[in-house]
Amino acid sequence: MISTKQLYYALAVEKTLHFKKASENCNVSQSALSTALNALEQQLGFQLFERDNKRVLVTPQGRDVLNRARRIISELDELQSVSATQKAPLSYPMTVGVIPTIAPFLLPNLFPRLNQRFPSAQLSIVEDQSHVLVDMVKQGVIDTAILAMPYETEGLLSFEFWQEDFYWVALKGEQYTDQSEITSRELTTSQLMLLTEGHCLKEHALAACKIPMQSANHGFGATSLNTLVQMVLGGIGTTLVPEMALASLIEHHEELAAVHLGEPGPHRKLAFIVRPNYTRMPSVDALIALIKESLAAPC
Repeated sequence: MISTKQLYYALAVEKTLHFKKASENCNVSQSALSTALNALEQQLGFQLFERDNKRVLVTPQGRDVLNRARRIISELDELQSVSATQKAPLSYPMTVGVIPTIAPFLLPNLFPRLNQRFPSAQLSIVEDQSHVLVDMVKQGVIDTAILAMPYETEGLLSFEFWQEDFYWVALKGEQYTDQSEITSRELTTSQLMLLTEGHCLKEHALAACKIPMQSANHGFGATSLNTLVQMVLGGIGTTLVPEMALASLIEHHEELAAVHLGEPGPHRKLAFIVRPNYTRMPSVDALIALIKESLAAPC
Protein backbone atom coordinates (compact mmCIF):
# COMPACT_ATOMS: atom_id res chain seq x y z
CA MET A 1 0.00 0.00 0.00
CA ILE A 2 1.26 3.45 -0.90
CA SER A 3 2.08 5.53 2.18
CA THR A 4 1.88 9.27 2.75
CA LYS A 5 5.57 9.16 3.66
CA GLN A 6 6.40 7.95 0.14
CA LEU A 7 4.30 10.76 -1.35
CA TYR A 8 6.05 13.37 0.80
CA TYR A 9 9.46 12.01 -0.30
CA ALA A 10 8.45 12.05 -3.98
CA LEU A 11 7.24 15.65 -3.75
CA ALA A 12 10.48 16.64 -2.02
CA VAL A 13 12.52 15.16 -4.88
CA GLU A 14 10.29 16.91 -7.42
CA LYS A 15 10.90 20.22 -5.67
CA THR A 16 14.69 19.91 -5.41
CA LEU A 17 15.42 17.55 -8.31
CA HIS A 18 18.15 16.26 -6.03
CA PHE A 19 17.95 13.15 -3.84
CA LYS A 20 20.48 14.33 -1.26
CA LYS A 21 18.82 17.74 -0.83
CA ALA A 22 15.39 16.10 -0.68
CA SER A 23 16.55 13.71 2.04
CA GLU A 24 17.95 16.62 4.06
CA ASN A 25 14.67 18.51 3.73
CA CYS A 26 12.80 15.42 4.94
CA ASN A 27 15.27 14.79 7.79
CA VAL A 28 16.01 11.24 6.63
CA SER A 29 19.03 9.53 5.18
CA GLN A 30 19.44 9.50 1.41
CA SER A 31 19.36 5.71 1.38
CA ALA A 32 16.06 5.63 3.33
CA LEU A 33 14.50 8.12 0.90
CA SER A 34 15.77 6.19 -2.15
CA THR A 35 14.52 2.89 -0.73
CA ALA A 36 11.05 4.33 -0.10
CA LEU A 37 10.83 5.80 -3.61
CA ASN A 38 12.06 2.57 -5.23
CA ALA A 39 9.31 0.73 -3.37
CA LEU A 40 6.75 3.31 -4.55
CA GLU A 41 7.82 2.91 -8.17
CA GLN A 42 7.59 -0.89 -7.86
CA GLN A 43 4.06 -0.54 -6.48
CA LEU A 44 3.07 1.77 -9.34
CA GLY A 45 4.82 -0.31 -12.02
CA PHE A 46 6.70 2.62 -13.58
CA GLN A 47 9.39 5.16 -12.76
CA LEU A 48 8.60 8.60 -11.34
CA PHE A 49 12.07 9.97 -11.94
CA GLU A 50 14.89 9.57 -14.44
CA ARG A 51 18.11 9.87 -12.47
CA ASP A 52 21.79 9.53 -13.07
CA ASN A 53 24.89 10.92 -11.37
CA LYS A 54 24.29 14.41 -12.75
CA ARG A 55 20.57 15.13 -12.76
CA VAL A 56 17.04 14.05 -11.86
CA LEU A 57 14.08 14.45 -14.22
CA VAL A 58 10.39 13.79 -13.66
CA THR A 59 8.89 11.28 -16.09
CA PRO A 60 5.54 12.02 -17.82
CA GLN A 61 3.85 9.29 -15.77
CA GLY A 62 5.61 10.63 -12.70
CA ARG A 63 4.27 14.15 -13.27
CA ASP A 64 0.70 12.83 -13.26
CA VAL A 65 1.31 10.85 -10.06
CA LEU A 66 2.98 13.82 -8.37
CA ASN A 67 0.06 16.11 -9.26
CA ARG A 68 -2.29 13.61 -7.63
CA ALA A 69 0.06 13.28 -4.65
CA ARG A 70 0.01 17.04 -4.20
CA ARG A 71 -3.79 17.06 -4.03
CA ILE A 72 -3.78 14.17 -1.57
CA ILE A 73 -1.27 15.86 0.72
CA SER A 74 -3.21 19.12 0.51
CA GLU A 75 -6.41 17.34 1.56
CA LEU A 76 -4.58 15.64 4.41
CA ASP A 77 -3.18 18.97 5.59
CA GLU A 78 -6.69 20.47 5.53
CA LEU A 79 -7.99 17.51 7.48
CA GLN A 80 -5.28 18.00 10.09
CA SER A 81 -6.16 21.69 10.24
CA VAL A 82 -9.86 20.94 10.76
CA SER A 83 -8.99 18.46 13.48
CA ALA A 84 -6.82 20.99 15.29
CA THR A 85 -9.45 23.70 14.94
CA GLN A 86 -12.21 21.55 16.38
CA LYS A 87 -10.13 20.94 19.49
CA ALA A 88 -10.11 24.68 20.22
CA PRO A 89 -12.98 26.02 22.37
CA LEU A 90 -15.89 27.63 20.51
CA SER A 91 -14.39 26.80 17.12
CA TYR A 92 -17.53 25.06 15.88
CA PRO A 93 -21.15 26.36 15.70
CA MET A 94 -22.86 25.94 19.06
CA THR A 95 -26.48 26.36 20.18
CA VAL A 96 -27.16 27.37 23.77
CA GLY A 97 -30.55 27.51 25.45
CA VAL A 98 -31.20 30.24 28.01
CA ILE A 99 -34.28 30.82 30.18
CA PRO A 100 -36.07 34.21 29.88
CA THR A 101 -35.15 35.36 33.39
CA ILE A 102 -31.45 35.08 32.49
CA ALA A 103 -31.09 35.77 28.75
CA PRO A 104 -31.82 39.54 28.55
CA PHE A 105 -29.64 40.31 31.55
CA LEU A 106 -26.69 38.05 30.77
CA LEU A 107 -26.28 38.06 26.99
CA PRO A 108 -25.71 41.82 26.42
CA ASN A 109 -22.67 41.63 28.70
CA LEU A 110 -21.48 38.26 27.42
CA PHE A 111 -21.42 38.84 23.67
CA PRO A 112 -18.94 41.77 23.57
CA ARG A 113 -16.44 39.62 25.45
CA LEU A 114 -17.22 36.60 23.30
CA ASN A 115 -16.65 38.58 20.10
CA GLN A 116 -13.37 39.94 21.44
CA ARG A 117 -11.91 36.68 22.75
CA PHE A 118 -13.38 34.29 20.18
CA PRO A 119 -14.11 36.35 17.03
CA SER A 120 -14.81 33.25 14.94
CA ALA A 121 -17.29 31.78 17.43
CA GLN A 122 -20.74 31.00 16.05
CA LEU A 123 -23.06 31.00 19.04
CA SER A 124 -26.82 30.62 18.52
CA ILE A 125 -29.26 31.29 21.35
CA VAL A 126 -32.61 29.62 22.02
CA GLU A 127 -34.71 31.33 24.68
CA ASP A 128 -37.41 29.22 26.32
CA GLN A 129 -38.66 27.88 29.62
CA SER A 130 -36.64 25.36 31.59
CA HIS A 131 -38.67 22.24 30.82
CA VAL A 132 -38.47 22.92 27.07
CA LEU A 133 -34.70 23.46 27.17
CA VAL A 134 -34.12 20.32 29.24
CA ASP A 135 -35.95 18.25 26.61
CA MET A 136 -34.02 19.93 23.79
CA VAL A 137 -30.69 19.12 25.44
CA LYS A 138 -31.72 15.51 26.04
CA GLN A 139 -32.80 15.09 22.41
CA GLY A 140 -29.63 16.69 21.06
CA VAL A 141 -31.51 19.59 19.47
CA ILE A 142 -29.25 22.07 21.28
CA ASP A 143 -25.76 21.62 22.70
CA THR A 144 -26.35 22.92 26.21
CA ALA A 145 -28.58 25.23 28.25
CA ILE A 146 -28.28 27.72 31.07
CA LEU A 147 -30.85 27.15 33.82
CA ALA A 148 -31.57 28.48 37.26
CA MET A 149 -31.19 25.82 39.91
CA PRO A 150 -32.55 23.88 41.62
CA TYR A 151 -34.40 22.25 38.71
CA GLU A 152 -34.99 18.62 37.78
CA THR A 153 -32.51 17.57 35.08
CA GLU A 154 -32.51 13.79 35.44
CA GLY A 155 -30.09 12.12 33.04
CA LEU A 156 -28.07 15.29 32.47
CA LEU A 157 -24.97 16.76 34.06
CA SER A 158 -25.03 20.26 35.56
CA PHE A 159 -22.14 22.67 36.09
CA GLU A 160 -22.93 25.50 38.46
CA PHE A 161 -21.16 28.78 37.74
CA TRP A 162 -23.03 31.56 39.60
CA GLN A 163 -25.08 32.25 42.71
CA GLU A 164 -27.28 35.22 43.47
CA ASP A 165 -30.01 36.57 45.76
CA PHE A 166 -33.41 38.17 45.17
CA TYR A 167 -34.31 41.81 45.68
CA TRP A 168 -37.76 43.14 46.51
CA VAL A 169 -38.84 46.00 44.23
CA ALA A 170 -41.51 48.51 45.27
CA LEU A 171 -42.41 52.17 44.88
CA LYS A 172 -40.37 54.40 47.15
CA GLY A 173 -42.29 55.51 50.21
CA GLU A 174 -44.12 52.21 50.63
CA GLN A 175 -43.78 50.33 53.88
CA TYR A 176 -40.39 48.58 54.26
CA THR A 177 -38.67 50.48 51.40
CA ASP A 178 -36.48 52.36 53.86
CA GLN A 179 -35.03 49.07 55.15
CA SER A 180 -31.84 47.37 53.96
CA GLU A 181 -33.55 43.95 54.05
CA ILE A 182 -37.06 42.56 54.00
CA THR A 183 -38.26 39.34 55.61
CA SER A 184 -40.66 36.75 54.28
CA ARG A 185 -43.25 37.74 56.86
CA GLU A 186 -43.12 41.35 55.71
CA LEU A 187 -43.45 40.28 52.08
CA THR A 188 -46.83 38.65 52.72
CA THR A 189 -48.35 42.10 53.31
CA SER A 190 -46.78 43.76 50.27
CA GLN A 191 -49.10 42.73 47.41
CA LEU A 192 -46.35 40.52 45.95
CA MET A 193 -46.53 39.70 42.23
CA LEU A 194 -44.48 36.94 40.58
CA LEU A 195 -44.23 35.36 37.15
CA THR A 196 -46.92 32.99 35.93
CA GLU A 197 -46.78 29.21 36.30
CA GLY A 198 -44.04 27.47 34.32
CA HIS A 199 -41.34 30.01 35.14
CA CYS A 200 -38.89 28.49 37.59
CA LEU A 201 -38.15 31.94 39.02
CA LYS A 202 -41.56 31.85 40.67
CA GLU A 203 -40.83 28.54 42.38
CA HIS A 204 -37.38 29.75 43.43
CA ALA A 205 -38.80 32.97 44.86
CA LEU A 206 -41.52 31.18 46.79
CA ALA A 207 -38.99 28.66 48.11
CA ALA A 208 -36.60 31.41 49.18
CA CYS A 209 -39.40 33.29 50.91
CA LYS A 210 -40.99 30.16 52.36
CA ILE A 211 -44.44 31.49 51.50
CA PRO A 212 -47.38 29.60 49.92
CA MET A 213 -48.37 29.97 46.27
CA GLN A 214 -51.60 31.78 47.13
CA SER A 215 -49.68 34.59 48.80
CA ALA A 216 -48.43 35.88 45.45
CA ASN A 217 -49.86 37.52 42.32
CA HIS A 218 -53.28 38.59 43.67
CA GLY A 219 -55.00 37.93 40.37
CA PHE A 220 -52.18 39.33 38.21
CA GLY A 221 -49.80 37.26 36.11
CA ALA A 222 -46.86 38.22 33.90
CA THR A 223 -44.45 36.34 31.67
CA SER A 224 -41.49 38.72 31.98
CA LEU A 225 -39.67 40.57 34.73
CA ASN A 226 -39.94 43.79 32.76
CA THR A 227 -43.76 43.51 32.80
CA LEU A 228 -43.72 42.92 36.55
CA VAL A 229 -41.63 46.05 37.08
CA GLN A 230 -44.01 48.07 34.92
CA MET A 231 -46.88 46.83 37.07
CA VAL A 232 -44.97 47.95 40.16
CA LEU A 233 -44.54 51.37 38.55
CA GLY A 234 -48.29 51.42 38.02
CA GLY A 235 -48.88 50.97 41.73
CA ILE A 236 -50.41 47.51 41.35
CA GLY A 237 -48.07 45.70 43.73
CA THR A 238 -44.47 44.70 44.40
CA THR A 239 -42.20 42.01 43.01
CA LEU A 240 -38.96 40.08 43.44
CA VAL A 241 -36.15 40.15 40.87
CA PRO A 242 -32.79 38.34 40.75
CA GLU A 243 -29.67 40.35 41.39
CA MET A 244 -28.37 40.11 37.80
CA ALA A 245 -31.55 41.79 36.50
CA LEU A 246 -31.78 44.51 39.11
CA ALA A 247 -29.70 47.26 37.50
CA SER A 248 -31.22 47.06 34.01
CA LEU A 249 -34.78 46.87 35.38
CA ILE A 250 -34.73 49.82 37.76
CA GLU A 251 -31.79 52.04 36.74
CA HIS A 252 -34.03 54.50 34.87
CA HIS A 253 -36.79 54.54 37.47
CA GLU A 254 -35.84 56.75 40.40
CA GLU A 255 -39.26 56.17 41.94
CA LEU A 256 -38.42 52.50 42.60
CA ALA A 257 -36.68 51.07 45.66
CA ALA A 258 -34.81 47.75 45.83
CA VAL A 259 -34.48 45.92 49.14
CA HIS A 260 -32.44 42.74 49.64
CA LEU A 261 -34.46 39.66 50.55
CA GLY A 262 -33.26 38.84 54.04
CA GLU A 263 -33.63 35.08 53.84
CA PRO A 264 -30.81 32.50 53.74
CA GLY A 265 -29.21 32.41 50.31
CA PRO A 266 -28.14 32.01 47.67
CA HIS A 267 -31.71 32.27 46.45
CA ARG A 268 -30.93 30.74 43.05
CA LYS A 269 -27.94 29.17 41.29
CA LEU A 270 -27.08 29.29 37.60
CA ALA A 271 -25.73 26.24 35.80
CA PHE A 272 -25.02 24.78 32.39
CA ILE A 273 -26.65 21.44 31.66
CA VAL A 274 -25.19 18.95 29.17
CA ARG A 275 -25.62 15.35 28.12
CA PRO A 276 -23.29 12.91 29.94
CA ASN A 277 -21.51 12.01 26.67
CA TYR A 278 -21.20 15.58 25.38
CA THR A 279 -17.86 15.87 23.59
CA ARG A 280 -17.26 19.63 23.55
CA MET A 281 -16.89 20.53 27.20
CA PRO A 282 -13.95 22.88 26.48
CA SER A 283 -16.45 25.17 24.75
CA VAL A 284 -18.74 25.08 27.79
CA ASP A 285 -15.78 25.78 30.06
CA ALA A 286 -14.82 28.77 27.89
CA LEU A 287 -18.36 30.15 28.11
CA ILE A 288 -18.41 29.69 31.87
CA ALA A 289 -15.20 31.68 32.21
CA LEU A 290 -16.56 34.49 30.02
CA ILE A 291 -19.88 34.57 31.86
CA LYS A 292 -18.22 34.75 35.26
CA GLU A 293 -16.15 37.65 34.02
CA SER A 294 -19.14 39.47 32.52
CA LEU A 295 -21.25 39.03 35.68
CA ALA A 296 -18.44 40.13 37.95
CA ALA A 297 -17.68 43.22 35.84
CA PRO A 298 -20.58 44.11 33.52
CA CYS A 299 -19.77 46.06 30.36
